[in-house]
Amino acid sequence: MAITGVKVYSAYTLMELAKRTTNNNLVEIAEVLNTSKDLVQDATWLEANQLNSHVGTRRTRLPNGTFRQANQGVVGDASSTRQITEPIGRLEGHSKIDEAILDIAPDKQLARSQEDLAYVEGMGQTFETKVFYGNIAQYENEIDGLSTRSDYNSATAPNVQSSGVTAGTGNTTSLWIIEWGPRMVHMIYPKGSQAGLSTTDEGRRYVQDTNDATKWLFMWVTKFVIQFGLFINDPRYVQRVCDIATSGSSNLLNDNDIIASLNKMPKAGGGPTARIYANRNLKTQFDILAKDKTNVNYFVENVFGEPMTIFRTVPIRLAEGLLNTETAI
Repeated sequence: MAITGVKVYSAYTLMELAKRTTNNNLVEIAEVLNTSKDLVQDATWLEANQLNSHVGTRRTRLPNGTFRQANQGVVGDASSTRQITEPIGRLEGHSKIDEAILDIAPDKQLARSQEDLAYVEGMGQTFETKVFYGNIAQYENEIDGLSTRSDYNSATAPNVQSSGVTAGTGNTTSLWIIEWGPRMVHMIYPKGSQAGLSTTDEGRRYVQDTNDATKWLFMWVTKFVIQFGLFINDPRYVQRVCDIATSGSSNLLNDNDIIASLNKMPKAGGGPTARIYANRNLKTQFDILAKDKTNVNYFVENVFGEPMTIFRTVPIRLAEGLLNTETAI
């Protein structure tokens, strides 16, 4: 989630340390950039069958069979398949704090951990954004996100339901329905590695001054890496409701579009691992509809002690990475 008007720093500064310190003690940071990571929690992760990609096979045709009578032959027939290769992107960040800053920090370890947590949060946000909007054609080291793929980037695609905003109009949003599972939709990570975010304390390092190549300094460094790709075994396990207006009174979220999308999935209505992902604005609309006892499509259920809005049988999950500024397709 980007915030405009905030200066971007390439390093942890003394000014930043001062803002986090009061009465010679580090203060708790109000993590205003934090967002929910429901998608990260929901996703199935599988080890790829290649070092930096995953190859799978998708069936493209089924045999039809032949009606026949006695003494008549059967037409030869067979299924057909095609291979799908998905790349794996490497998202990496380095948290670096000048030794001179840590020397005057009241709690050196806490100062480092606070900055490290910011990296974890920021990379989590980048991960979610790229699952929806990544584009290899623009940035070759990324992955292709859902909205980039031909199965979901046109209002006439079989797995897309449009709410009706005219193509080319701005300030729209989408909701996504994803059914997670090894034979459905899953995240992938490189063969022989581990899923999720890896954190390495690189310790005290002698590094070059980024502003003056002739100068060097000691910094404390933490490295963060997450390697991931997105593999869709069957495009029907992902459905998109797009072109939803984010303001006004027309082309808003419509239950009929969600029902239509759910019924396009291999298990009509969505299976037990299906989830609906919506940004904060749309999820608020869902929650308001759920409190209306006369609305038969929605209800609220306590999951792990927390209320969760359900559309029919499918949980509605928050995805802050989904924009309110999409252009209608």
